[in-house]
Amino acid sequence: MSRAPSLDRDDEEFDHQRRRLFWSMPSGLYLLGSYSGETRNMMTLNWATQVSAEPKLIGVSVENSALTHRLIDASGLFTLSIVSRDDRTVVRKFVKPCIDDRASMTLNGIAYVDASTTGLPVLADALGYFECGLMTQMHFDSHTLFIGEVIDVFVGPAIAGEETPEVLSLRDTRMNYGG
Repeated sequence: MSRAPSLDRDDEEFDHQRRRLFWSMPSGLYLLGSYSGETRNMMTLNWATQVSAEPKLIGVSVENSALTHRLIDASGLFTLSIVSRDDRTVVRKFVKPCIDDRASMTLNGIAYVDASTTGLPVLADALGYFECGLMTQMHFDSHTLFIGEVIDVFVGPAIAGEETPEVLSLRDTRMNYGG
């Protein structure tokens, strides 16, 4: 893969401008669930998108050093919880690896449930979630793009109803991730 040519510019100003533009791109905030063995985790994620209609594929980009990266790589599975805009404070609980209290079904003090097919953790109050089996991955310097086939879904009452709930986005928080 070739890279863009180097231009004569102020690198600090270019980085600032690049980040501003990345931050302007609409981006959801989700919780990415994973496990391997006895280790369960959910992490805040904003790099997620549908990448194919047939088969139904979802791509999630995870930092190479993240615990979640290791867990997805080991299990070949992940979940993506869709978070309500009303639950914006929840995602802050998952910016660091989780403390799993299996007895009370909480991660970092937030309730989770086991996904119906895989048993992976999903946010108990999620608007819905996808369960995915890993199909492929693309490695980059800082992140890996995991592409999973949707093997099951849960559609909560708010999404199943007549009105479409407001889904949490990066703009709803003071968080930013400009790459």
